[in-house]
Amino acid sequence: MSQTRVGPIRVVAVRPRAAAAAAATVLLTAALSSCAGGGPSADKGGAKGGGGRGDGRAVSVTVTPHGTRAKAGEPVKVAARSGRLTSVRVTDGHGRELTGTLSGDGRTWTSGRKAVPGTTYTVKAATRAEDGTAGDAHASFTTAAADKVNKVEWRPGDATTVGVAQPVSLVFDHPVRNKAAVEKQLKVSTSNGTEGSWGWMKDWSGRDRVDWRPKEYWQPGTKVTLDARLNGTDSGTGGGWFVRDYELAFTIGARQVVKVDLDAKRLTMERDGSTVKTFPVSGGTPGPDTGSWRGTEVVMAKEGTIRMNSETVGLGDAYDQKVDYAMRLTWSGTYAHAAPWNAAYFGRANRSHGCIGMSDADAAWLYEHAHVGDPFQVKGAETKGRVAVNNGFGDWNLNWDQWRALSALR
Repeated sequence: MSQTRVGPIRVVAVRPRAAAAAAATVLLTAALSSCAGGGPSADKGGAKGGGGRGDGRAVSVTVTPHGTRAKAGEPVKVAARSGRLTSVRVTDGHGRELTGTLSGDGRTWTSGRKAVPGTTYTVKAATRAEDGTAGDAHASFTTAAADKVNKVEWRPGDATTVGVAQPVSLVFDHPVRNKAAVEKQLKVSTSNGTEGSWGWMKDWSGRDRVDWRPKEYWQPGTKVTLDARLNGTDSGTGGGWFVRDYELAFTIGARQVVKVDLDAKRLTMERDGSTVKTFPVSGGTPGPDTGSWRGTEVVMAKEGTIRMNSETVGLGDAYDQKVDYAMRLTWSGTYAHAAPWNAAYFGRANRSHGCIGMSDADAAWLYEHAHVGDPFQVKGAETKGRVAVNNGFGDWNLNWDQWRALSALR
């Protein structure tokens, strides 16, 4: 097999009187590539070959990005001139391959993923000259390391079974300015083609967050997969780079809906549309500080026995005690839990500090049967307002059009 002559092609703006000079520049770079058995370094954007015959049939190959501190976050591109590429293989320092697509005319190859920060890539390209002569070219480049790394916290957990209102939720360590670029790398797949959309918000913690929720509650038994191909994506100013991908899969359990009527002071659990159990409860004392939120809240976690301190939610020294069978509904401190000290008000009056309280026996039953991701649909004239979209998983308190409007790709 004869060797392919390789070297960088310099892009020249050609004016009518400069055409001859431009042609000379291209010929010069091609001639240089045949000297000293190799050609210019990859730092200049060229791919190295093994020499050439200098007969005008050689294939010139360029690789971008190039250099020892190349810019990450862009696809790798390999281009051929005076011939075509027949195959391209790009690998990182661990031997992992960066796959891509060869154009129909064989002139260009583009990777499907972006070059990631702090990584050395090796490029091997097989070529064919216009007269049919085969050859090969080699190059390498290294991307600059990330000056800041952005990380992700996600819910629900991998390999879990959750209720029908559970969204996919990602919270980022640092700001995400390039929301559209990040959202393009997030793919949710379902076993039954569930329609849904991403929506951006500020998490209760103040960090950027994006959730994916279906148009309607999930169908029981749905298999859900998140493929977040974020590696090599720039968050934007102040956010840093993502340097890994994220994957998770979960399953939707039974259709359970908990309905809380704070006018009637009763809680009802429905499963598959049928009532399973109903019992008396007491909600928040009417008022802007102690009233309960209305709207759809989602079981975020089953926390068991916890210590509740009113100072942590801005209510001074109103209470400081342990509670059993606690299930978190909002970040602002709303729980469903046992409240035996409030027994005189169950089914009669709302006299809590905002939580939904019930007897020990009823709380134990609910804790056993409710799942993370189950919706609590709360209503009542004595509530203090609708729960915010970012206060827990308040996603369902927006209608479908309002929710889709939160996507960065709309």
